[in-house]
Amino acid sequence: MAGIKRSTYYYWVKQMNRPDKYRQVKKVIQEIYHEHKGRYGYRRITLELRNNRGILINHKTVLRLMNELGLKSLVRMKKYRSYRGKVGKTAPNILERDFKATKPNEKWVTDITEFKIHGEKLYLSPVLDLYNGEIIAFNYGKRPSYSLVSEMLDKAFTRLRDGDTPVLHSDQGWHYQMKKYHHKLKMNNVIQSMSRKGNCLDNAVIENFFGILKSELLYLQDFDSLEHFIAELEEFIYYYNHKRIKKKLKGLSPVKFRTQSLIAA
Repeated sequence: MAGIKRSTYYYWVKQMNRPDKYRQVKKVIQEIYHEHKGRYGYRRITLELRNNRGILINHKTVLRLMNELGLKSLVRMKKYRSYRGKVGKTAPNILERDFKATKPNEKWVTDITEFKIHGEKLYLSPVLDLYNGEIIAFNYGKRPSYSLVSEMLDKAFTRLRDGDTPVLHSDQGWHYQMKKYHHKLKMNNVIQSMSRKGNCLDNAVIENFFGILKSELLYLQDFDSLEHFIAELEEFIYYYNHKRIKKKLKGLSPVKFRTQSLIAA
């Protein structure tokens, strides 16, 4: 009735009766996916399987198995724009999209992003070290005032060691044009760098972090209140630094990569 050959029919009957050879792998993939709250795509799950679970498997196979399981990561959305025209002094683009650093505290990037939770706004101002992608300091507040950035800088400066003179790159937001911002950097031997006007690619790494933060936290969970979101935000940044692995860091988290590199040095 089906119009298929007898041999074909029995071939598929035999295949259906065979145990699924990826049954255990699928179980581990689901564990990883849910452990990280759906934040990992197939590439990062492949790294986790290889580096931390001892399962050697091709990334294409992982993608196929995730599709069978209906597992996939989420999309990203826009950020807050703090540009208000020229309100102070701008700095040259010293970084020039060279996002590679050979040691900690060599190149930092920063920016501000905005969240809207139950009709309230929250602004986040982090500093990211380009050496390992670690968020070395952050500050948040309900208003995008200068103190949001100033207090973040104070936290970041505690990470500096004798002889460190990092480049700190930002966009041309009004916070970064202020005289007291320039003075604060100069007093701590930090070199200021700015993106060209309206060019978000000049600060692509911090933009990428904001995309990850929003897709893996903001759009992934429901929050009872702004206070609930703040608690989850702090937890996520700790997770991002200490647990979330990266392919370019050899399958390690930012903190683990930094720690191992310092031991090797």
